[in-house]
Amino acid sequence: MKDNASKILRFALIPLSASAWGLLSISACAAPRDDVMSRALRCATIGDSRVWLDCYYGAAQPARVALGLQPAPPLQLTLAMSPPTATGPLQNVNVRSEVLSGAYRCNGHVDDRDWLNCYYAAAQPMRAILRLPPAPQTGIKSSTDKFGLAVAPKPAMEKKVDHIESRMTSYTFDKSGIFTVTLANGEVWRQVPGDTSYAYWKKPAANYTVQISHGFLGSYNLEVPNNPGMFKVRRVH
Repeated sequence: MKDNASKILRFALIPLSASAWGLLSISACAAPRDDVMSRALRCATIGDSRVWLDCYYGAAQPARVALGLQPAPPLQLTLAMSPPTATGPLQNVNVRSEVLSGAYRCNGHVDDRDWLNCYYAAAQPMRAILRLPPAPQTGIKSSTDKFGLAVAPKPAMEKKVDHIESRMTSYTFDKSGIFTVTLANGEVWRQVPGDTSYAYWKKPAANYTVQISHGFLGSYNLEVPNNPGMFKVRRVH
């Protein structure tokens, strides 16, 4: 079992560049994130994928505490604190590695609430294998929660936001090829009808990170790093 657990750690860490590792310590607030990832890696000894997923969620407890959120369910906390050792083969080793690699990529988020939402969204490949609904979110909105909505914020109270970045949790295309994406921060954005650019996403949604910024005349542009195309979108939720 130790060999199998080591395999998961090795697969999870291979895709990380030196710059990705550097992101783990770029700010003083990174400590809870480090603790979360350390606990998530210790879940590698668990054989059953569903139990492993609960351990992965329980590992998020340090970040939840830092944000003042309610504790994770007791079962998840227990698994994260004392992961059981598998008595048989580890299930879905490659999917676990994909989840952990995605979680490490969440360190591009400055806002800790966005990071935690991204951490949960990274679990989507495993949820898909287990036929579970999309990943749960923290339920806490970040400073970007009004971005793209036709709501006039109070200048003295609201921080100006010029763009957002979040991982996808799902995407769909209508019969005309117009997409609708749901993000880890809970927002839903739809491509504007008549936009002449088309997306050709094929991978699971959790593999894509979305960047949305202001365009001309009050419009919004959506881009997916390392994928071609800039799309005109509007926020619908």
